[in-house]
Amino acid sequence: MANDETLRSLMFTLSYVLMKRRRDVTSADAQRRREVQRRVAHRQYFHQRHKRMIMMMIAQTSRPISDVPARPTRVWSNIESTDWWERVVMREFQPSDWLEKFRMTKETFFLLCGKLKPRLNRQDTRLRPALPLEKRVAVALWRLASNVEYRTISTLFGVGRSTVCKCVRDVCHAIVLLLRPLYLRTPSEHELEDAARLFATRWGFPHCVGAVGSLHVPIIAPSSNTDNYWNSRGWLSVVTQGAVNGLGQFWDVCAGFPGSTEHSAILQNSTLWARGCDGGFLLHEPPLDFMGRPLGYLMLGDAGYPLKSWLLKSHPESSELTAGQRAFNRKLERARSVVDQAFLRLRARWQCLLKRNDCRMDVVPTMILACCVLHNVCEVHGDEFDERWEEAVRHEESPQPADEVSPSADDRDGEEVRALFCEYFLQQEKQQRTLAC
Repeated sequence: MANDETLRSLMFTLSYVLMKRRRDVTSADAQRRREVQRRVAHRQYFHQRHKRMIMMMIAQTSRPISDVPARPTRVWSNIESTDWWERVVMREFQPSDWLEKFRMTKETFFLLCGKLKPRLNRQDTRLRPALPLEKRVAVALWRLASNVEYRTISTLFGVGRSTVCKCVRDVCHAIVLLLRPLYLRTPSEHELEDAARLFATRWGFPHCVGAVGSLHVPIIAPSSNTDNYWNSRGWLSVVTQGAVNGLGQFWDVCAGFPGSTEHSAILQNSTLWARGCDGGFLLHEPPLDFMGRPLGYLMLGDAGYPLKSWLLKSHPESSELTAGQRAFNRKLERARSVVDQAFLRLRARWQCLLKRNDCRMDVVPTMILACCVLHNVCEVHGDEFDERWEEAVRHEESPQPADEVSPSADDRDGEEVRALFCEYFLQQEKQQRTLAC
């Protein structure tokens, strides 16, 4: 009996020890799980905090102009990026926010989306819903306006980096395909008459329908033929040729030439050259009379272009210039400044053209064309242009290269036409002095 009692007591003690050990192990496991959950929650908290800090930095410091006074932090700076577009942009953005971030009014933005819908609209799939059209356009415009990194836009809009890249490419292609025929096209005969009248009244240069100039857009080193992209200023670029009317709106753009290409070579490889040399749209039937001579429409260029009967440029600066030649230079430079101002506003509004563009070389020309079309869209619809945007352009580190063509490329007919305008502007100045007296 004593042995049974001892055995029973021993078994009870052993069972108690095992049960207590099991409770301790279970409690330790539960404590470890709680600690893991606490660390995961802590890590998620700091991850969300990091994302909120990125959005606050974008909202406060991603503005292209470095010296613009900082505004108070908005409430939407702390909202997670997953629904930032739906909850913040669509509901809480003020008109100034639309203009600052997308470079256009909300009305123009939705007008743009409506015109791009046939090309960009997507259907939902069983795997996931399609990205809304408006959000895709907004992603592309944000990139064009600020040239910020893809990962920053990815965090802000709550989409992948590859999605940002695809949005930029697709939207730019759609703009060029659908909007270029509407907003950037060769003027008709009636529009040429209006353009000539505008240049005569606003800029004091008769028979002129446009000014032509070139813009170098900085890029990163391409994968091939890098030497061709070094311009005369010593930085990598692609060159764009643009022709504008008297309002600074583009009606002919030729983009994508390597930075070492001369401006005259770009002109000779463009449709503008073929139209000018063959007569084409610059002819007027019957020819207009100017200083007793029949004369068609003409354009204005800088020293980088050859002198033609339809393309005038100023006389090289010299102390031997006559009074008429100096008067002509003053008038031409004043009228031709419209294209310089157009390029200035273009780069100020769409600063992907101002900073080094890291897109692939097959995308860059389309992006430049899309920016020119968007420039015209904003100008046509009267969207406000913030003069502060120009500060980033005026303080750019890479000044635009200058080009000059040899006088041997100048045309004799062009010399005669330029001499007529020298005489015309000299007579004008004499009449103005007479009236002033």
